[in-house]
Amino acid sequence: MRFFQVLVFFATCALSAYGPARAEESRLVSLETLSAGAAWQAVGRLNLGQRGFCTGALIAPDLVLTAAHCLFDKETGARIADRDIEFLAGWRNGRAEAYRGVRRSVAHPDYIYSGAQNLDRVAYDLALIALDRPIRLPQVTPFATAVSPDRDETVGVVSYAQNRAEAPSLQESCHVLDRATDIMVLSCDVDFGASGAPVFALRDGEMKIVSVISAKADADGNKVALGTGLGTHLEDLRAELTAGRGANVRLLSGGQAAGQMGGAKFVTP
Repeated sequence: MRFFQVLVFFATCALSAYGPARAEESRLVSLETLSAGAAWQAVGRLNLGQRGFCTGALIAPDLVLTAAHCLFDKETGARIADRDIEFLAGWRNGRAEAYRGVRRSVAHPDYIYSGAQNLDRVAYDLALIALDRPIRLPQVTPFATAVSPDRDETVGVVSYAQNRAEAPSLQESCHVLDRATDIMVLSCDVDFGASGAPVFALRDGEMKIVSVISAKADADGNKVALGTGLGTHLEDLRAELTAGRGANVRLLSGGQAAGQMGGAKFVTP
């Protein structure tokens, strides 16, 4: 497993300040049966050609929210062609509720793909994928979105990952350990493949997406996750789709990331 250094997270604290996971946090539960996963059918696996997969979630019948770095080949840094991306809604045990290709995908206009990991990248690590056909099935209901959670708020995550790629898993209860405007440190259990996974919080009696998983981190042996807040980014992404500028993502010369490095380590899940 390759680790990369991260910027010190906030002026007042570093990731190493966070202790072990709280006792009241729930374990991952496999949603491998239809009944267990009934409420989460709009979460799906994003197959990225032959290079791997991420997690995504429907926020409209034809729109999938995920992480921006999922749109890039991690070996070459090249943009993955839309024709090579497939969304499998509710994928479990070799079957999906719906299979869709991609009409267009856009990363946030301020997202920087550099091949190195830093907080500038995490803050804008969001993408929207327009499907080639809407998914209009009664059992696949797109999720609403809401503002980012506060520090200490309880959240949950539904994700696919390595060793659990054939069915999603739910962590019903984890917490926001700290946050800045667009970045959150979460106690949620994520791994490779969980990039783009929706982070949920209860709003007005409904589970709504409030963040997207960008990376997992290791802070002196304590596992944490980094989430990207939605804020006004969704409107920026919708504007990108409308404007037709999906491929114009900034790259830093020589793959060099901006900012000073130090402190904890993290990897993209």
